[in-house]
Amino acid sequence: MAENSILCSVSSLILSLFTLFSCLFGHGNSIEQLAGYNTFTISSFKYPETQIRPFDMRYIRVDLPPWFSSMSIALKSSVNLDIKSVEKVPKSALPMICFREGSLPLPDVSNTSLGELVALSNSSFEGTQVLQNSEQCYPVPRNMTMKLTNEQISARVLYFGLFNGVGPTRTQSKMIVRGPSYSFAANISVEGCITSSMQGQYCNQTVELLSCGLSRNNSGNGSASGFFNQSMLSCRNNFETSCLGDEEMKIYTLEILRVAEFLTISAENVRLRPVNNSGNSSGIDLMCFARYGAMPSATLHDFSGNLNKSPLVINSPKVGQWYISILALNLSKETGGSQSNVSKVCYSLELQELECPLGKAGPNCLSERYMLQTVLRKDSTPFESYFLPHGEKVMSDAANFLLEPLLSNYSFGGLDTWTYFILDIPHGAAGGNLHIRLTSDRKLNYEIYVRNGGLPSLVNWDYYYVNKTSNSHGSMFFALYSSSEEKADFYILYVREGTWNIALRNLNSTDGTSNRQTTMSVSLERCPKRCSYHGDCKSALDASGLTSYSFCACDRTHGGFDCSIEIVSRQGHIWQSIALIASNAAAVLPAFWALRQRAFAEWVIYTSSGISSGLYHACDVGAWCALSFGVLQFFDFWLSFLAVVSTFVYLTTIGEVYKRAIHTVVAILTALMAITKATRPSNVILVMAIGALALLVGWLIEFSTKYRSLSFSMDLCLNSLERRRIREWVNSLVKTIMKRFRWGFLLAGFIALAMAAISRDLENSQNYWIWHSVWHVTIYTSSFFFLCSKVITINSGNERPTDANYQLTRQDSLSRG
Repeated sequence: MAENSILCSVSSLILSLFTLFSCLFGHGNSIEQLAGYNTFTISSFKYPETQIRPFDMRYIRVDLPPWFSSMSIALKSSVNLDIKSVEKVPKSALPMICFREGSLPLPDVSNTSLGELVALSNSSFEGTQVLQNSEQCYPVPRNMTMKLTNEQISARVLYFGLFNGVGPTRTQSKMIVRGPSYSFAANISVEGCITSSMQGQYCNQTVELLSCGLSRNNSGNGSASGFFNQSMLSCRNNFETSCLGDEEMKIYTLEILRVAEFLTISAENVRLRPVNNSGNSSGIDLMCFARYGAMPSATLHDFSGNLNKSPLVINSPKVGQWYISILALNLSKETGGSQSNVSKVCYSLELQELECPLGKAGPNCLSERYMLQTVLRKDSTPFESYFLPHGEKVMSDAANFLLEPLLSNYSFGGLDTWTYFILDIPHGAAGGNLHIRLTSDRKLNYEIYVRNGGLPSLVNWDYYYVNKTSNSHGSMFFALYSSSEEKADFYILYVREGTWNIALRNLNSTDGTSNRQTTMSVSLERCPKRCSYHGDCKSALDASGLTSYSFCACDRTHGGFDCSIEIVSRQGHIWQSIALIASNAAAVLPAFWALRQRAFAEWVIYTSSGISSGLYHACDVGAWCALSFGVLQFFDFWLSFLAVVSTFVYLTTIGEVYKRAIHTVVAILTALMAITKATRPSNVILVMAIGALALLVGWLIEFSTKYRSLSFSMDLCLNSLERRRIREWVNSLVKTIMKRFRWGFLLAGFIALAMAAISRDLENSQNYWIWHSVWHVTIYTSSFFFLCSKVITINSGNERPTDANYQLTRQDSLSRG
C-alpha cells in the first residue's frame, strides 16, 4: 500500500483506539447514550460567576477535535437588555459576546453597527463560513442555551470573548472608570462520536474514509500544459461502486497532508440499477458538495458541482480534513415514477490530488517555496519571534533577509514569477500579530498575497497588498502602516493558529532583479506598531490558560487597538490638566477661614488636602509625578476624607481634648478606607456618615457637660415642677441651636454640597475632567460656608452654672477686691 494510504489507515486506527480507551477509562469523560446515538463527552468546562467591569474583557478557548459532533453553551448573565433597547445604548457601554474561528475576536476593529446586531440563537449564528476571516458579535443575553453542530462550525479552535463596551475608548487610559458592570457564568461542553466512521450532529451519519495511493510521478521536461515534477495522488472509495436512491446522500472524508496544486473530484461509471431500467443516467444530477473541516450539506458547503456533467476542481485546497457529500437528484424523472422507489444510481468516486515536491509550489510546481524557520526573540514575551528562510541562500543573523536571491527564475506565461513562503503559528499564539514588511531601494515591484492553510493566488487569498490604494485595508484584522512606493508594511491582527502561506508576485520579472535590493521581514509581534508609542503592551491569558494574548493600554489621549487614534487633542489635554489641577485652589477658602479663627488643625488639613489633590491630578494626567502614583492617590483620598469629617467636628464647641480624640479616631478610619479601596463609590456615603456621627458625638459631649445638673425622676408619673424644668431645657436647647449658626451660610453650604453630589453623580470617563473640577470647587466651597456658619461665643447666656463652688469663688474674689 502506498504511503498516504498507510497514513490514513493508521490515523483511523489510532482514532478508534483513542475513543475506545476514552470510553473504558474515562479520563473525566462520560459516555452518554442520548436517544440511541453513540456520543461521549470530550470536554466539559464550568466557568464560575465572573464580573466584567466597564471596558474590560474575557476570552474563552474551546478546542474542537475532528471527531466532535456538537458544542453546547449555557450562558447566564446579569445583563438586562432586549434587542429593541440595544440601539439606545452607546457602543462604548454595550455588553457584547463575539465568536471567531482559530483566533481571538477583536470587535474594536469591526465596523458592525448597532442596527446590524441581532439576538444570539442557533438560527442567528451564521457559522464557520463567516468566522474564517471575520467575527460574529451579539449583545450579551441574560440567559442563553445554544447548541452548535459540526455542520455549523468546523473542527478547529473556537474563541469567544465577552466585552463590556467596545470601540476606541476601550483601550484608553482613564482617570476614572465608572459605569455598569455585569457578571456571567457559563457551562461549555463538547460532544464527540465514539467511532470515526459515524459522524454528524447525532453521530448517526456514516462517513467513509477514502483510501489514497500514489498513482504516478511526473518529472523531466514537458510543456506548460503538462506535469513537471508533480505527484498525483489518487483516492477512491473502499468499495468499487456506491449506489444511491433519489435524494439520498453519502458522505466521504479525505485528509490532505501536503500542499496541493488542485483537487479533482469525479464520478466514473455512472449507471442505473436495476440494469433493465429504461432510464438514461445522463439526465441524473449527481451533486457533489465539498467542505473544509465540517460536514457539508446542500445549503452549507464550500464548493459544489454536478459530477454527472463535469468533475469538480478545487484549486489550492487547504491542508487538513475535507468532507465530501454526494447527493442523487432527479432520479424519478429518468426512471419513471412507478419504479423510482426501487431504482438507484451507481457510481465510482475518484479523487486526484496533485502535489508538488518539497521546495516547489505554484502552477506546474515550477515556483520556489521556502519554509520559514522560527527564531525566538531574546528577553521577550512568549511566542514573540521572527522568521527566516532555512537554507544556504540566507546567511544573516538579522531579523530580515534579502529577497532577490530567493526569487523563482521561471515566469509563467512570461509575465511574472511567484515565490512562496510558509510559516507556522503555534498553538496558544493566536493572540499575536503577524507583521510583514518589504522595503526596496526603488519602486516596489511586488504584490503580496497571504492565505491560511493553502497556497494563495490572484483569486484565492485571505489578505493581499498591491499598493497603498489596492489592499485588504477594508478587511477585518488587517492593519496597514506607513506604506509607500518603496515600502509595504502591514499587520494581520490576532493571527489564526496553523500554517500560513505568503506568496510574492514579482511583476515584470523579465526586467531582471540584479540591480534591485529588497529586504523582507516577517515577524510575530505581541502588539502592533509597539502601540504607536502611545501606550504599553500588556499580556494576559484566556480563561482556560492555554492561549497568551496581548493588548495595548493606551495613554490618556489615545485609544484604539494600537493606540493610533487621537481621542483628546494636545491642546484639549492641556486645558483638562489645568482644570483638574487649578480647581484645587478652592481649598484656600476653608483654609483661610480656619486660620483666621485660629483653628490650626483644620487649617493644616485643608491646606494639605488641596496640595495633595493638585499633585495627584498632575501625576494622573501625565504632567509630573512628585511621588509614586499609589502614594499620591492615598494622600489625596485620605486627606479629602479627613477634610470632610473635620468640617463636621469643627461645628461642635467641645474642648480641644475631645477634638483631638475624635480626630485621631477619624484619621485611623479614613486611612484604612484610603489604603484598601480608595475609589470605591460607597466611600462617599461612608465618609458623610462618619462625619455626621462625629458631629453627633461632639454635641452629646457638649450638652452632657453643660447641662449635667439637669436631673429628674425616672418615675412614670412626673410632677409639674419636673415637667416645667424639661420644657425650659428644651426651649433653651432650641434657642442655643438657633443662635449657634448663621443660617444663611448654612443654607449656602448645603446648596454647594448638593452641587458637589450632583457633579460627582454626572462623572463618567468622557466628562470626568469637567465635573470633577466642579467637584473640587463645590466641595471646598461648601466647607467654607459651613465654617462661616458657626457663631463663635465665649460665654453663652443660656448656659447654666455647673457647680455651686463657682458662686462661692466669685463672691470671695469680689470681697477681696
